[in-house]
Amino acid sequence: MKARTFRHGINLWPPFLFTGIHVTHLREDYRHVRVELRQRPWNVNYVRTHFGGSLFAMTDPFWMLCLLRNLGRDYFVWDKAGEIEFITPGKGVVATEFQLDAPLLDDIRAATAGGEKHLRWFTNDILDARGERVARVRKQVYVRLKPHAR
Repeated sequence: MKARTFRHGINLWPPFLFTGIHVTHLREDYRHVRVELRQRPWNVNYVRTHFGGSLFAMTDPFWMLCLLRNLGRDYFVWDKAGEIEFITPGKGVVATEFQLDAPLLDDIRAATAGGEKHLRWFTNDILDARGERVARVRKQVYVRLKPHAR
């Protein structure tokens, strides 16, 4: 699927649409993604700052998705674990970015070449409009080469 079509579709996906999560950029090769969370009355917590679940959700599918698109159908790719650290209350528009590069993909391919599972941690900082860190999210992704591809 073309990146532009996917970006429009995911922005209409109810879990993103109704929480104010918006993919503002998705490079055609799925190696760079920028995601924003826009503050709305229905996505704030009791003290009127961003709801933590929405902050985590804005990072949820993208490492797995980008790896799937770049490694191809010969690989199993799954989210394995995740954690979030809240650093300062988030207000207004907050954003994060995902960036894959060729050396990282080569490293994952090498680590899985014999059929072994590979667990990789990725980190995202969620920043406010001033560039201050609101939260840090870590996601662990499971990757394994499918048996028929060895």
